[in-house]
Amino acid sequence: MSHLPDVYAIISTTDIDNVDFTQVPEENNEYLRYSLDGTEFVIKWFNEHEPTFIADGTVTPLQTLTHEQALTLMSSAEWSEPIPVEK
Repeated sequence: MSHLPDVYAIISTTDIDNVDFTQVPEENNEYLRYSLDGTEFVIKWFNEHEPTFIADGTVTPLQTLTHEQALTLMSSAEWSEPIPVEK
């Protein structure tokens, strides 16, 4: 059974150059989940491995979320396009 990350953080895209992708599961900015307007993205980590760019304040998350909270946010209108209903 896999262990899900403990912390999900919403970050402003203005901070993307300050993210050290060797410290998070996402390999680079192409693997990130972005808000539909492109102004925010999400990264994740385990509590015991908080990225130094977060710990030292280089990047300040707009929000930090649990897995459940992240799922709820990702299904919101700001992060997901509505699925058309076929008739």
